[in-house]
Amino acid sequence: MKLAVVGGGSTYTPELIDGFARLRGELPLSEIALVDPDERRLATVGGMARRMLARAGHPATLTTTTRVEDGVAGAAAVLLQLRVGGQAARNVDETLPLECGCVGQETTGAGGLAKALRTVPVVLDIAGKVRAHAPGAWIVDFTNPVGIVTRALLDAGHRAIGLCNVAIGFQRRFAALLGVAPERIALGHVGLNHLTWERSVLLDGVDVLPRLLDEHGEGIAEALGLPVGLVRHLRAVPSYYLRYFYEHDRVVAEQRTSPSRAAEVAAMESALLEMYADPAVDTKPDLLDKRGGAFYSEAAVALVASLMGDRGDVQVVNTRNNGTLPFLDDDAVIEVPAAVGAAGAVPLPVDPVEPLYRGLIAHVSAYESLALEAALHGGEDRVRDALLAHPLVGQASLADDLAVRLVEANRAFLPWAVAR
Repeated sequence: MKLAVVGGGSTYTPELIDGFARLRGELPLSEIALVDPDERRLATVGGMARRMLARAGHPATLTTTTRVEDGVAGAAAVLLQLRVGGQAARNVDETLPLECGCVGQETTGAGGLAKALRTVPVVLDIAGKVRAHAPGAWIVDFTNPVGIVTRALLDAGHRAIGLCNVAIGFQRRFAALLGVAPERIALGHVGLNHLTWERSVLLDGVDVLPRLLDEHGEGIAEALGLPVGLVRHLRAVPSYYLRYFYEHDRVVAEQRTSPSRAAEVAAMESALLEMYADPAVDTKPDLLDKRGGAFYSEAAVALVASLMGDRGDVQVVNTRNNGTLPFLDDDAVIEVPAAVGAAGAVPLPVDPVEPLYRGLIAHVSAYESLALEAALHGGEDRVRDALLAHPLVGQASLADDLAVRLVEANRAFLPWAVAR
């Protein structure tokens, strides 16, 4: 079986290769193709990946190419983990909104919209090449903003599923706190990508969330950057990204006095690439754990294995709503537990969502629809509408100002704006 990774020159890739090597019994790979337009990074990361596979005794051949058509040809699955504009564009996403008093974050708010505008057209172009050169292949999207990108792929008729590491991260953390194997933990995970809550934590079918909050509430809240009183009041564990909504002003104040995450990651990437270039290095560096994406490889391997092997097991993915959350359109993309098999993902039934969460989910889902329209069709007015609809912006004067600034800052990545 051939698997292609578009964005294979990413410093994330050794994390992925490590998962393929450790979990080789779950996914019988004969070829892993890394695709990236940056020849230098591709050579460095590709060399590291080959050494890791050799050390693990994995039989797969590792190939590299700058051409998407060549990399995806004959693949059974294609993983997307690209970043249009690199860390430089991310830095703008994280700093420009702060100038207007808004949260600066690369996947939500104004920064997340900017990333969607740059990313959706590129991903759809790649997906078209997958359709032509690997008909029937599954596209697994790890590229942010995952919900919007996955909806773009599905709306265009591609076989696509979105993947995020938030749920598996919670599963592993809760299992560690309880001293049990992760496989015994099932999450009551509900919402949209980067806007989710764990409303239950089932240990062998019994909900232990109250126990976790009572015994470990302080540690859980600290990891989320939220007050423990709030988490215990919710009686649910929100994702880390909810702090941008629940603690907006505090986050903005923090961000204004701290280096951007993009600057931190850029420094890490430089150090990681130097390590990867060392021919003696053939194991994942500890620094990679600080890069983000923890457990991404395990989630990716499990998802592809279920799609290829028709396992029908339950995984948290991004897929069509199709009535699962009745207050959203059927074609919305949600992030919930689903049974995954050869035909794709079928969301499991979800208990009615409380108004406290339902309102925010509906609000952000409406924004995502407008963001996708802006990404597909362009136009400063569409960008303004999306910003006005986002609860982290929501004011007309802010939306007007940010729309102009975002288009100008991203003009080189927006074909519809270049000629203006």
